[in-house]
Amino acid sequence: MDDIDKKALDDIEKYGCHVLNIMEGDGEPCFTYSIGIDKEQGKPDIVILGLKNELAHFIVNDYKDRLMAGETFEPGKYYYDFIEGFPVCFVKVAKIHFQEYFGWGLWLHNGNDFEVLQLIWPTTNGVWPWNEKKPEYYSWAQPILNETGELNEI
Repeated sequence: MDDIDKKALDDIEKYGCHVLNIMEGDGEPCFTYSIGIDKEQGKPDIVILGLKNELAHFIVNDYKDRLMAGETFEPGKYYYDFIEGFPVCFVKVAKIHFQEYFGWGLWLHNGNDFEVLQLIWPTTNGVWPWNEKKPEYYSWAQPILNETGELNEI
């Protein structure tokens, strides 16, 4: 085990999760995700695609803290207090995306026996992934990581 692995495990023990910020590259958007929430609490980890890493990192920690305080979050429902002024919703991430997005989660769990929710955010104009007139950038920045890659209106 190297120092990076040890830091991840120490963060999980001390804070309840470890947060990874992945930079944009090779035509893919940036994303931020947690590891350790599922292992420590038995509740889904979280991934946020396309938001600035600083904001996404804050939201991941807020999500973890709220879970620790007893809240639960369900796919298909709106939540109004993650991003000021904007509702968000969640979708369950399909296992077919784990290899591409959650290498550290696969390492921590020694396989894909864990759950992840994707936080879905609207544009500043209130456009969601199911809107026909969504900007091309938005579709690129926030791919939907469910089985179909599509999201019906919630």
